[in-house]
Amino acid sequence: MLQLRELEYRQGDHILFSTFHLTIQEGEVAAIHSSLNVRQMLIKMIVGDKKINNGSIELNGITLKDKVEYFQALGLQLLNNGLYERMNIKEYFRFMEKLYQTNVNHQDLIEKLQLHEVKDKPISKLTESEQKRVHYGKAIIQDASIYLFEEPDLNVDLETKRVLVHVLNHLKQNKKGVLILTSNMESAITLAERVYRLNEEGLQTVEIKTEENEEKQEIDEVSEEELGKQDFSFQLNKIPSKVNDKIVLLDPPEIDYIESDEGQAVVHMKGSSFRTAFTLRQLEEKLEHQGFFRCHRSYIVNLQKVREVITWTRNSYSLVLQDKEKTQVPLSKAKLVELKQILGVD
Repeated sequence: MLQLRELEYRQGDHILFSTFHLTIQEGEVAAIHSSLNVRQMLIKMIVGDKKINNGSIELNGITLKDKVEYFQALGLQLLNNGLYERMNIKEYFRFMEKLYQTNVNHQDLIEKLQLHEVKDKPISKLTESEQKRVHYGKAIIQDASIYLFEEPDLNVDLETKRVLVHVLNHLKQNKKGVLILTSNMESAITLAERVYRLNEEGLQTVEIKTEENEEKQEIDEVSEEELGKQDFSFQLNKIPSKVNDKIVLLDPPEIDYIESDEGQAVVHMKGSSFRTAFTLRQLEEKLEHQGFFRCHRSYIVNLQKVREVITWTRNSYSLVLQDKEKTQVPLSKAKLVELKQILGVD
C-alpha cells in the first residue's frame, strides 16, 4: 500500500500543489493527471530527491528512513530510465532476474510483450515502442509491491499500448498497487480505474463512471434553467474561441474532437487547442446534427475524423483518429452500443 499523507509543495507565495492525501491499495491502478512541473516534483518527493517539509510518504508502512526496504517495495518506471542497450532482450531479462532475485519464465514473458520477433536483437536496435515493452517486462520481473509509472504510453504505437494494458492487468491480478503519473487525460482514463487531477488547488477526483451514470448529472452539466437562457435560434455553424485579444471562429468540419476541462469545452483541431465559453453539453446539442458524437462524458468526437475503434479491455475502448499522431479519444462502454447503431454494425 502506498500512502501520500498531507503532501504539499509551495515556494514562497507560489503553490505548485496544495495539501492532499492519497492511498493506493494493493490490486489497484490509479492515475494522477498534472502538469510537468507537478509531476516532476511529486516524483522527486517519492524517490527522496526532494525533502518533504509537510506530510509523509509510506510504502507498506515504510518510509525513506529505511531506504533498502523502501526501494525494494517500489518499482520505478520513469521516463529517464535507461536500458543496457548492448544486451539483447533475453540477456537483459536474465540480468534483471538475478538483480532482483526473482524467477520468471522468460520465453512466456517475451511472448506476452510481443517481443518474440526481436528477442535476439541488441536493445539499441529496437524501436522506441519495443524498448517501452522491455521496460514493462522489467516491471514484472522486479515483483515490487507498488509501481510508479511516468507517462507509460508516451509516443508508443497501438500494439504497445495494448501490451501495457495487459501488463497493468497482470500487476493488478497479482495484488500490486500502481500509480500512473501523466499529463495526458486520455491515457489516465484508459489505463486507470481511479483518476485524479493535481494542481495548485490540490487533488480532485475525475469522474470516469460512464455506464449506468451516463444519463445522470454530468461534470459539466448545466441546469435546464441555464440551458433555457441560451439562444440557439440563430444557428451559427462556427464555434467562437477567444485567443488573447482576438476571437477565432472554428469551422466544425475541421474539428478533431472536443474535451471538457473544468466545466469548459476545449476544441482540438490540427494539433492546436482552443478554449471556448461553452460547456460540453451545449456543444453536443449544437453539433449533433453535423456528424459529432458524444463518445464519453468528457469527450465529443467528429465521426468523420475517426479511423478505428480499439478494444483495450472488456470495459475500456478508444477511438483512433486519422491524424498523423493517431490521436486516441476514450469511448465509454455505453456509448459503444450507440455508436454501433449509428454505424450500422453489430
